[in-house]
Amino acid sequence: MNLPDWLLPYLAIDISVWEKLARTVVVYLAIAILIRVAGKRLMAQMNSLDLVVVLLLSNVVQNAIIGPDNSLLGGLLGAAVLIGFNAILDRIAESGPRMRRLLLGKSSSLVVDGHVDERALARMGISPHELNVALRRQGADTVKAVKRAQIEPGGEILVDLKPGEQAATRDDLVAAVVAITELIRGSGTTRAATR
Repeated sequence: MNLPDWLLPYLAIDISVWEKLARTVVVYLAIAILIRVAGKRLMAQMNSLDLVVVLLLSNVVQNAIIGPDNSLLGGLLGAAVLIGFNAILDRIAESGPRMRRLLLGKSSSLVVDGHVDERALARMGISPHELNVALRRQGADTVKAVKRAQIEPGGEILVDLKPGEQAATRDDLVAAVVAITELIRGSGTTRAATR
């Protein structure tokens, strides 16, 4: 079957499907390793320079993925391979703690019992100011209020406040109102009995 000339650029792939698949997987793995080596900070606390790197990275590796092929079908095939390979690695990472740690990394403590781990901050490339901003966003007024803060493999900073520093929940308020109500009722009964 011969395709019309106007349809050829959309459907004719200039490289083999296997080469397209291999190029896409190799570039995916290379970028995943580079981001893993770059650290968790790149994933979470991006400043404007980090954003420039991420934006240019996709442009830099584009030719490595597509090669001499500029067809629509080749681009769609590359996109499908990227999404499919990512889904496979996600499932492998969730298959157990060892695979998760291997593929995604592990969390790192930044603050323990109100004390900042300066070496961990330096290793992660996080400035004290960036840490303070992340702590305040999660309800800590000072570092001393933090029981534990850690950066997760995806770059999120999770904060556990010391018990006295945690905000009151609705249940806490309801329990306090019930206790006050019982005290008021109890003191009213005591007054009536003494009269």
